[in-house]
Amino acid sequence: MNVQRLKLRKLNNTRDLGGIPAADGRTIAFGKLFRSGRLSHLPKATKKALEEKNIRTVVDLRTDTERAEHPDTKLAGAEYIALPLLCAPTGGITAERSSRLFYKAEGQRIKEHFGTADNYMKHTYLGIAFDEKPKKSLKEFLRLAVERDGLLWHCTGGKDRAGICAMLLESLLGVKEEEVLEDYLASRRFCRRKFVFNRLALAIAPLTLKFKKVLIGLMRIKREYLEAVISEMKANYGGVVEYCRKELGVTDADIAALREKYLV
Repeated sequence: MNVQRLKLRKLNNTRDLGGIPAADGRTIAFGKLFRSGRLSHLPKATKKALEEKNIRTVVDLRTDTERAEHPDTKLAGAEYIALPLLCAPTGGITAERSSRLFYKAEGQRIKEHFGTADNYMKHTYLGIAFDEKPKKSLKEFLRLAVERDGLLWHCTGGKDRAGICAMLLESLLGVKEEEVLEDYLASRRFCRRKFVFNRLALAIAPLTLKFKKVLIGLMRIKREYLEAVISEMKANYGGVVEYCRKELGVTDADIAALREKYLV
């Protein structure tokens, strides 16, 4: 499987999930499911190219503050639905002005309470999947996937919150775990230039080395973050699909509808 991004200006982590192998020897259809980072300040050519994809529903997983600071460029013919996907420690994976204050105030807390940025990120991912408030957003996201078509969902970077949503939907479509992880890790390739730029910016920033290490850790995309969620679902429910059934209200009819709609 070779995950490819949509090569559009100002969008470095936007992709069509079409072509991913799924249930019964079928694949996800092109032009139906898209995941992305934020869609703000898009050039006209990029906006036009997305509109030609017949995207009808855009799900914004960002916080109210993120949306206010970087509002989406509106695509003609698309309905916009806000489903903030956050839990208690989610501040580290948002990109709002207030999160910069969060980094400054909470960097030491991350060190003291979680030990490393990796532990913090795994804790955050688990919180999104298992805390009650974000579960309501996940449930609504999957309902939209069943009922709508031409679906695009995005957060800010397109890797963490969007990645968890993609993992759930792909699992319901019968995508094998290794392919789910491959799609997730593709963000590392697509975001490499931005990561290098941010590291260079941090190198000259007037911050302590310990604090810089925390910030770099929060920007990384690691297999173990998503694996922690999948492993917890296996341990408590028997797998991702059973988690979706028991915690998000997904039915066999929903799964059949998703596969009928999105697989070819």
